[in-house]
Order: sequence, then structure tokens, then C-alpha cells
Amino acid sequence: MSARFAIAIAWTAAILAAAFLLLPLAVIAAASFSPTPVFDLPITGASLRWYGRIGSLDGFWPALGLSLMIACVATVVSLILGTVAAIAIAQGRMPGAEAISTALVAPLMLPGLVLGIALLNYFRALGLTATTTSLLLAHLIITLPYVARTMIAGLARFDFTLIEAARTLGCSWHQAILKVMVPALAPSYLTAALFSFLASFDNYPVSIFLTDARTKTLPIKMLQYIDEAPDPTIAALSTLILLATILLLFVSDRVVGLHRMAGTGE
Repeated sequence: MSARFAIAIAWTAAILAAAFLLLPLAVIAAASFSPTPVFDLPITGASLRWYGRIGSLDGFWPALGLSLMIACVATVVSLILGTVAAIAIAQGRMPGAEAISTALVAPLMLPGLVLGIALLNYFRALGLTATTTSLLLAHLIITLPYVARTMIAGLARFDFTLIEAARTLGCSWHQAILKVMVPALAPSYLTAALFSFLASFDNYPVSIFLTDARTKTLPIKMLQYIDEAPDPTIAALSTLILLATILLLFVSDRVVGLHRMAGTGE
């Protein structure tokens, strides 16, 4: 009886925690259908007009394009650099591997505002004034820790003798990596890519210090929209971003499986 009671308590706690996390998202999604120009739940009716206004928001498409471009480039570059660093650390052949492994996750331990101010001053000292380049480099610093830690965990269970076997069969080192290691670590790569892309696309505290009046990412533009015209259009845009994230997770589950991405399955 005590075991069943403990299981019931655990399930209750899990359900309450899930509700606590998801209810705010449900409220903002419901508010996006408000028939009035205020953030109100559609009790007496629903309207889709706020979704139709998203495309006409001032500067929306350039901000969306910039965020997507930076997130994609940062993710790809982080996957390459993170994999190389993870291989060196996992094989234990690099002096100071543990120290480097800790340094790779240092940006995650810093508050975003502190990191943003530090990068702003650092780029100014280097004479780097190009906004897009500054944003891309900053987002690489943000995304690389996610990739590195995920790949280090994945490579800890990878048998590197498979690489040597592929090389004895005629593959070069790069071919062995692409044909043997990458397919075997597909869940790790997908997990790293998802975390990296979402961390970059959604970043605000670092990006706010590196943008200018003409070059802004989507999260910064969304905050500007709230200041200028706080209507349910922002709720509609937030709902679309949420749906895109859910779709991305669904596709990932169909391709690899969320249990493998979480590292609970082979």
C-alpha cells in the first residue's frame, strides 16, 4: 500500500509540475484568439485577425530572417567545432582536457546580461563594429557549450575502434567520421542541434547589447512591439513560435525518437 501511495504522490507531483510549466503557454495561446485588442481570454468569441497582422508588423520579416540565419549558421558551426573538441576530450589525448571541458560550459554559468556586456566591450576593443558579425560570434559562444557537452556525453559511449576499423577498410579519417561516427551519434547530433538552434533563436539578454536601430533579432523586435502596440498580435506570434517548436520536436521524434535524444535508449 505504501508503494502505491508513493507512486500516486510521484504522479501527482509530476502532473502539477507539468501544469505549472504549460499553463502560461496555454493562456498566451488562448489570448491570441481574443476578439478585442487587449490580452483577454476569448470567452464570448474568438478571432483570427491577430494572426493576419503578424506579417504586417514593422520590421518583422527582416528580424525573422536575421534570427533564422544566425541560429542556423551558429548551429552548424557549433556542431563542427563542438564535435572536434568533444573528440579530443573524450579520447583523453589532449593535455588539460578536463579544464577545457569545464571552460566550454563557462558561458552557461554566466548571467546573460553579464555575458552581453562583456562581449560588447570585447568586440569594441577589437574594433569589431559589424552588427551581424558580432551577433554571430556571440551566438557561437552561446550555442557551443550545448553542442560540446552533448557530444562529450554521446562520445563517452562511442567505440572509437570502429573508426580504426573503417580506416583499415580504406576510409580516410574524415570518411570514417562521416560514415561511422555521425550515423551512430545521430541522436546526440539532433539533440545538440535542437538545443543550439533554440538557444540562439530565442536569445535576448546577449543580443540586446549587440544590435543597433537597423539590425534587430526577432526577440528584441517582439519586446519593441509590446512597448509600441501591446495587442494580441504578440500573443499570436508567440503561439506560432510555440507551434513551430512543437512541430520540430515531433519531427525529431519521428526521425530519431525522443527517448534516444534523451539518452535513455540506444
